[in-house]
Amino acid sequence: MNFEYSEKIITLQKKINTFFEEHILPIEDHVTTFNYSAENRWKRWPGIEDLKEKAKEAELWNLFLHKSYGELSPGLTNLEYAPLAEIMGRVLWSSEVFNCNAPDTGNMEVLAKYGSPLQQEQWLKPLMNGDIRSAFLMTEPQVASSDATNIETSIIRDGDDYIINGRKWWSSGAMDPHCKIAIVMGKTDPNAPRHQQQSMVLVPMDTPGLKIIRPLSVFGFYDSPEGHAEIVLENVRVPKENLILGEGRGFEIAQGRLGPGRIHHCMRLIGMSQRSLELMSQRASERIAFGKTFKDYSSIRQEIAQSQCDIEQARLLTLSAADKMDKKGNKASKDLIAMIKIVAPKMALNVIDRAIQIHGGKGVGPDTPLSHFFVAARMLRLADGPDEVHMYQLGKSVINAYSKNKT
Repeated sequence: MNFEYSEKIITLQKKINTFFEEHILPIEDHVTTFNYSAENRWKRWPGIEDLKEKAKEAELWNLFLHKSYGELSPGLTNLEYAPLAEIMGRVLWSSEVFNCNAPDTGNMEVLAKYGSPLQQEQWLKPLMNGDIRSAFLMTEPQVASSDATNIETSIIRDGDDYIINGRKWWSSGAMDPHCKIAIVMGKTDPNAPRHQQQSMVLVPMDTPGLKIIRPLSVFGFYDSPEGHAEIVLENVRVPKENLILGEGRGFEIAQGRLGPGRIHHCMRLIGMSQRSLELMSQRASERIAFGKTFKDYSSIRQEIAQSQCDIEQARLLTLSAADKMDKKGNKASKDLIAMIKIVAPKMALNVIDRAIQIHGGKGVGPDTPLSHFFVAARMLRLADGPDEVHMYQLGKSVINAYSKNKT
């Protein structure tokens, strides 16, 4: 494995860092204050479209889409995208500026890989242009959705249409005023083999019967403007052409969607952690307590040293997973993807917590990104599969690799 960045990626890193210095960091506090304000909740910061146009002009657009998608992609591999996503992770709202924000990234990958020409023209094209946003409706409150086969939402064929009934929550992106389309996972045949019962269907957000019940906060953060919603679907009718790939293919699509998404989350977590390390190092060099600068206390140095070790370990593991995905595909990389999904959020929580501790009262307030970083990292121990599911599957895989009695 050679993780030395190519000249192309070094150039892109420099371009993104320059973009951050010129356009994002100077307004970070202003945008964050706007997004946190209750009066602005579910409103988009007025300058976001201008920033997106600047990113397009700089050719820093849709960088997430793997080179295997051909003309749609900027031609990057997962390994090449990794350090770019890390930079984006330094400011939580910045990914949208480059059209690299979840859940749109996963939805675009689904449409690019599995969508029909009509679906791609109607929904993928405006998503890739950044003209609209999207939501992904999978998780349900009534069942343990970490096992996707539990999902109860029904998608029933009725002539030339499908009728959808169910309740979803943690539907990321659904609160955004520019959210126009949702990908909904449900069951078309509950009597089929376990992993062939599910299907995915495209549902425009203005379809009659789709009702947003409430926004959901994460430890008090609403993640405006995209947010997370609880949604009820009552006799929602869409044309049969809205079904993606075919009946019974939903679980297959979900597995294809979540692999890259998990890696993207981990890349951004490393960016959050790296910035937290930098902030705590700056704080340690400035603050004085009991006659000594923080940096002169051995315990502080140990916390910072341990954080540097933790970040670098997680970074290398993430790059290893990205490299194998590029060379062997997502399925062959499932163990490494599981490892990084287990490791990265916990690592980030530990590093961010140390940074909060060194900042004292400032660390838990609104004057640094640390508290929101901490909440995001904690949520990502659940999103795209909780730790326990990944450890269960990884443990099984490891045992099978060294056991004569495979299960």
